[in-house]
Amino acid sequence: MKQYSKITKYALMATLAFSMSCNDQLDLQPISQETADNAYSTASQIEAALTGVYESFQSSQYYAWDHIIFQDTRSDNTYAGGDNTEIFEFDNIDVNTTNSRVMSAWSSIYNAISKANLVIERAPLVSEGISDERKQQIVGEALFLRAYHYYNLVKYFGGVPLHTEFISSTDPSETRKSRNTVAEVYAQIINDLNEAANYLPDTYGSDDSVNKARATKGAVNALLTKVYAQMPNPDYNAVLTHANAVINSPAGYTLLSNYDELFDGNHQNNSESILEVQYLGGTEGNWAPQMHLPPSLSGDTWRKFTTPSQDLVNAFDNEGDVVRKNAAILFETVSWVDEYWGNTPGSSIPFAYKWRNAGSWASDDNEYIFRLADIILLKAEAQNELGQISDAATTVNQIRARVELPDLTAAETASQDAMRAAILKERRLELAMESKRWDDLVRYGVVVQTMNNITDIDLRTGQPVNYGMTENDILLPIPQNEINRNPNLTQNPGY
Repeated sequence: MKQYSKITKYALMATLAFSMSCNDQLDLQPISQETADNAYSTASQIEAALTGVYESFQSSQYYAWDHIIFQDTRSDNTYAGGDNTEIFEFDNIDVNTTNSRVMSAWSSIYNAISKANLVIERAPLVSEGISDERKQQIVGEALFLRAYHYYNLVKYFGGVPLHTEFISSTDPSETRKSRNTVAEVYAQIINDLNEAANYLPDTYGSDDSVNKARATKGAVNALLTKVYAQMPNPDYNAVLTHANAVINSPAGYTLLSNYDELFDGNHQNNSESILEVQYLGGTEGNWAPQMHLPPSLSGDTWRKFTTPSQDLVNAFDNEGDVVRKNAAILFETVSWVDEYWGNTPGSSIPFAYKWRNAGSWASDDNEYIFRLADIILLKAEAQNELGQISDAATTVNQIRARVELPDLTAAETASQDAMRAAILKERRLELAMESKRWDDLVRYGVVVQTMNNITDIDLRTGQPVNYGMTENDILLPIPQNEINRNPNLTQNPGY
């Protein structure tokens, strides 16, 4: 199977036919078997190489689907569902060092970093048919993408080896690096993003299917907002600065008035979107929606993955949040037995509903990387942490008003701690099943407490589920295969 994106149509800027393998091995062999010395020396070749960097979003199992498992299934938002033992490991917070999904994420993300490194190195050397401005933009796009990939690695694994040059050698001194510290990885991410900001435009013109498909200043500031919040010692002044840069961007990001339109498949690349993974359907389609949609929409009858949890449904109901619940979750009667929602066939169970067009494994539903509401709520978080509690409440109420909810109560805004809890709750309801929940719980320092306080009941036994989470479970294990190949790697504590 091969997948392509709208970035193929627009980023090439040439009539070059270029395809990438869907596996996780680096597939950037010199075009037409050219030698390494003259490969990627023309405009069309370097544009094709950049397209290969973007294509990693579609070809990586992590970016297509497993990001939901890593974030929502591992947290209190969804159950594993289905029958995949490795997904159950995430649901049970008991991930094995040999879990192939962990290995796949590690390898595919590093594969994408390698592609970005090649572009960063080669683009400045191109002399044929390209302007200096475009060369700088290409470098900026690749720097952004490298930063985004390292951001995901450092969140999941802690300190990881930093590779900032394209590796063409098999010399162990180059390939077998030790882990850098978490601080060093975040410093590299910030450096890459600051440099990228110097090269990237606010928009590439009037076509939003281009502007939302490629790295822009808005995307850089969105990622910097998240980086400065998520790092071990958050810089909330920087969070506020970069959030405001997104909110006030000349790109004109605005909240959609209708929350449901974010996910109905008819409003791709909308005004709220900052960056999306692009899918065209068919041979260039998104297979992920088939994994979670109910039989009436998927056209099949097998048990699906990532079933919304009792705890998440209760959170919507307790808030009276009908709009976002109906946009995120669809209940349907099924023929199989579900251990959390009905221990008999014919039970009504919830399905994830934010990507709604299965397309027989070839959906044209895009996936958001960044959207404005996420950044607005991070602004509220920064305001609260900086002691601006009233301003934070006003910012959160902007998000609540869209979904017909009243302003936060006096109790919810009475103190910094109360406001912190209100923002965390709002983020859960706004961003459910958008791969944000685990990060939020970790950032707020409540992930262990939250997971161990869940009162899930296994209906097969009538017994509560004991997640037994510890601090060591916050990070995923370094894949054992990588440690076997690289003796300089050390394992995370507890594995």
